[in-house]
Amino acid sequence: MITREPTVERLAVASGLMLEPFGLSEAVLAQALATIGEHRIDDADLYFQTTRHEGWSLEEGIVKSGSFSIDQGVGVRAVAGEKTAFAYSDDLGVDSLLEAARTVRSIAAAGQQRRIKLARAPKVAKARKLYAPLDPIASLDSTAKVALLEKVEKMARAKDPRVVQVMAGLAAEYDVVLVARADGTRAADIRPLVRVSVTAIAEQNGRREVGSSGGGGRFGLTHFDDALLQRYVDEAVGAALTNLESRPAPAGEMTVVLGPGWPGVLLHEAVGHGLEGDFNRKGSSTFAGRIGQRVAAKGVTVLDDGTLPDRRGSLNVDDEGHATQRNVLIEDGILRGYIQDSLNARLMGVAPTGNGRRESYAHLPMPRMTNTYMLAGDKTRDEIVASIKRGLYATNFGGGQVDITSGKFVFSASEAWWVENGKLLYPVKGATLVGNGPEAMKRVSMIGNDLALDSGVGVCGKEGQSVPVGVGQPTLRIERLTVGGTG
Repeated sequence: MITREPTVERLAVASGLMLEPFGLSEAVLAQALATIGEHRIDDADLYFQTTRHEGWSLEEGIVKSGSFSIDQGVGVRAVAGEKTAFAYSDDLGVDSLLEAARTVRSIAAAGQQRRIKLARAPKVAKARKLYAPLDPIASLDSTAKVALLEKVEKMARAKDPRVVQVMAGLAAEYDVVLVARADGTRAADIRPLVRVSVTAIAEQNGRREVGSSGGGGRFGLTHFDDALLQRYVDEAVGAALTNLESRPAPAGEMTVVLGPGWPGVLLHEAVGHGLEGDFNRKGSSTFAGRIGQRVAAKGVTVLDDGTLPDRRGSLNVDDEGHATQRNVLIEDGILRGYIQDSLNARLMGVAPTGNGRRESYAHLPMPRMTNTYMLAGDKTRDEIVASIKRGLYATNFGGGQVDITSGKFVFSASEAWWVENGKLLYPVKGATLVGNGPEAMKRVSMIGNDLALDSGVGVCGKEGQSVPVGVGQPTLRIERLTVGGTG
């Protein structure tokens, strides 16, 4: 069997969906880019996208809602110095594209820098295949999707009689993008994305508590077999039942141990955002100007890696046509670099890192994380927990926020235990972690050997844009972290 190189194959699919049906040829793309380049600019690109999304949700044993949407369009951008001219349209016709290009040219005229040299012939982005180019919506029919949610509901109710309500959701997305850059680069990606979620509510003696779980990634819905669904159910029901026994969380400065996997969301927020290139170029990040300096304890190595197969945060190419990379941000506690899109990389005199991301064709790209995680150490989870004299062991988190400039963060723990003399005494509720990202990283005293990535549920927000991401870490012990509690 003869197959085409992956990038060429994706370009053919994307062209068949978004260019050919609308009379958009390579000559038209070149004309649009040439129109933008009539004024002095540093960069320009066309970003075509078509997205189909389907969602189903179950509550009280009934699939109560379903949704299906299609969105497509093109974003046209020119960059001159620090200024960006941008226009977008949901019409993929030749006239609309050229009108958007003329609009961008007019906006860009005021920010003259240098005239870019348009490539004479297009060049194809480097080959990569991190996930199958499939349509996950078609991987199960509607009857099977409903049956999957009903199965989750039955599993949860069978788990424990105290489960009084179950909510389950399923989402699938087929996203195809094509990038045409002024330097001649042509790149495309076919991005499947699925997710299953389950929430269980348990009741005992008039008290109700909630637990949730789920997962997903860049594959089809057939990935969710009975064993995986049972794991999600066990986690959600287990969390709800544990919380039924929870007591008010103690407050004060104390040792905190974070569990592996999803607790890496704290790393994402408290450290990851501060390492994005735009904040550092503008000097608004607490990490600005600190390359080569110690910003974390020895042993702390933090990566942003968009190349992990099938992961929610992974991309074959970013939304500017650059291949994603395995970027070492902090190595053994020393700051090594930032994550960059093309604009900030150029202005900072470094290469793009494959982190130019945007929510859709109607949004501008900016430096964004992909899969951000900390590498493992050499301690076991049991060793780390046993080392706690008095402190908190947090295994799951809800919402949180961070101030990029100061590095201060606030996070709420949705599952946590009070520990004394190395023993888990009882679950606690209402624990809030308060601290400073760089300071917290300097106070890491033990790193587990149990690195885990989250199950595939992360969504990152920045400047009003949301993109799928991944997080991860091993078990971590952090000294002198402030816990706001209710006890």
